[in-house]
Amino acid sequence: MMQLPLNNPRHLSDYDLRLLKVFQAVVEHGGFSAAEPHLGITKSTISIHISNLEQRMGFKLCQRGRSGFTLTHEGQSVYHAALGLFESVQDFSMLVNSLGSELSGELVIWCSEQLDQEKQLKFVEVIKQIHRKHPALHIELDTMSIDQIEKGLLQGKVHVGIFPAYHKIDGLDYLPIHREQVFLCCDKKHPFFNQTDNQISDEDFANAETIHPGIDITGEGKAQLERFNLKAKSYQFFMRKILIKSGEYLGFMPQGHIQKELNDGSMRLIKPNSINYNFTLSLVVNKSPRESKKQAIAMATILASFKDDDQ
Repeated sequence: MMQLPLNNPRHLSDYDLRLLKVFQAVVEHGGFSAAEPHLGITKSTISIHISNLEQRMGFKLCQRGRSGFTLTHEGQSVYHAALGLFESVQDFSMLVNSLGSELSGELVIWCSEQLDQEKQLKFVEVIKQIHRKHPALHIELDTMSIDQIEKGLLQGKVHVGIFPAYHKIDGLDYLPIHREQVFLCCDKKHPFFNQTDNQISDEDFANAETIHPGIDITGEGKAQLERFNLKAKSYQFFMRKILIKSGEYLGFMPQGHIQKELNDGSMRLIKPNSINYNFTLSLVVNKSPRESKKQAIAMATILASFKDDDQ
């Protein structure tokens, strides 16, 4: 890690760290005025803090005035060094917490999907097992976009992610935990509902307004989508179902998410034997986690709960 160039070689004090935090906020918000609400102090106080930091450093960190806020070359170096410093402090805190006899702090699990009833029940068991074995852990279970989950995993802010691995990025491991077919369906208000599968032609499919899943799927799924007139977009299944139930669109759904509607006759599958593709949900983790014990606990519990699904 780059050493911060203080005038007189010495250890960083708490005051130095506080000034660096102010400097980081100013840089990331683009100036003194913009950093005021975040820091909760006035622009003049921020200016004093930055001046004090520059005096302790022995050089100018930024240019400020009518022309706007810009970092000097030295300021850029100090900013990046400070980021590394604060990250190291966070890593140290996480390491200390993980060495204790009882795991504590947050265990973060993010999913990209709203889970259907079957998967909800599996996660009920996951949460119960983790909480009983590690009661000091604060569990965060939430839904986020795939991009947010990937970023959180790489930054060490998320311990495990659950999402379909249509593309893979360096630094992450992907373990399939659930596979199911996704079928084309329509609501009873759609013109196709009262037609037999044989009555619906390829031309009808080419003209029918259909929902794109919102991500670039590959293989058989992509080939199926190319047959349709993609005029809407929705990634999460529970939101996609709303579009389908309007009666205006066709859409692809796993059967588990629409079983109630299939049972009561308000929705139907269209050519399920030929128009479908496989949907795979994966457990995704960082290859080099900051908190390996927490990741391992979440992984083992989730894999045990879904052990019969990855067939």
